[in-house]
Amino acid sequence: MLILLPPSEGKADAGTGRRLDLTRLSLPELTPAREEVLGALMTLSATGRSDAALAALGLTAGQRGELARNARLDRAATAPAGQVYTGVLYEALGLATLPPGALRTARRTVLVSSGLWGAVRLTDRIPPYRCPIGARLPGVGALSAYWRRVLSPVLTAAAGGGPVLDLRSAAYAATWTPPAELAGRTVTVRVLHERRPGERTVVSHFNKATKGRLVRDLLLAGARPRTATALVGALRDLKYPVEEQPVMAGRPRQIDVVVTEL
Repeated sequence: MLILLPPSEGKADAGTGRRLDLTRLSLPELTPAREEVLGALMTLSATGRSDAALAALGLTAGQRGELARNARLDRAATAPAGQVYTGVLYEALGLATLPPGALRTARRTVLVSSGLWGAVRLTDRIPPYRCPIGARLPGVGALSAYWRRVLSPVLTAAAGGGPVLDLRSAAYAATWTPPAELAGRTVTVRVLHERRPGERTVVSHFNKATKGRLVRDLLLAGARPRTATALVGALRDLKYPVEEQPVMAGRPRQIDVVVTEL
C-alpha cells in the first residue's frame, strides 16, 4: 500500500542535524528537479524585491523571516520530514507515539507531497521551508504544472502493484493523477461532518485531523490491504463510517467518511 499525504503549512522552527543533501533523499529520480526548484526558491527569497517574493509565496509582511530562511536552505540543518511537518494532520498521526512496527510501516508506505521536494518519505532529512504548491518561481513557473510533468512516472512506479490511499488536498492532488491502469487501485477520501441527520458539510481544517487519525488507526491495526476493496474494508473494520461514491471508469474510487464530531 502507498499512502499519499499533503505537507503541512506549519513546520518545525529549525532542523537539528546535518545539512541538506539532495542526493540522500528518497526517489532519487527527482534530484535534478529538486535542485532546480530549490535554486529558484533560494534566488527568489534572496532578492531585494522582498514584496514580490512575499506575494509569490503567499506570505505576509510579518513573515519576512521565512524569506531569510528560504535563502539559506542549502546550508540549513535538517530533520526527518516526519518531524519537520507539524500541522493538524501530523499531530493526529502522532508518529512519535507509534509502536516500532507501525512506525516502520509508516516509513515504508507514506509519501508526503511537497511544492519544493516533489515528494519525500517521512525519514528524508529536509530543512524547514516555505514553498506552497501554488507558488510561481523564476525559471520554473507554476509549481503545480512543473511537478505534474515530473512526478507522473515516479509516483506511478512507487505505487507498485498495491492500493493507493490518496489523502492529498486538491492543490497537491493536481501534481499527479493516477493513470487509468492505477485508478482502480486508488482510493480518495472526503470527510463530511453530519451535524444532524441529512445535513452534511465538507470540512477543511478538521478534515486533516480525521485523515491523520485514519492513517494512524490503519498503522496500529497492522492493515496490509492488497486491493482497493480490501482497503475500504479495513477502514470499515476500524469502525469508520464509510460511504462509497459511484465508480467512474478510469477515475480513482472516492469514499466519504462521515463524522458527527470534529
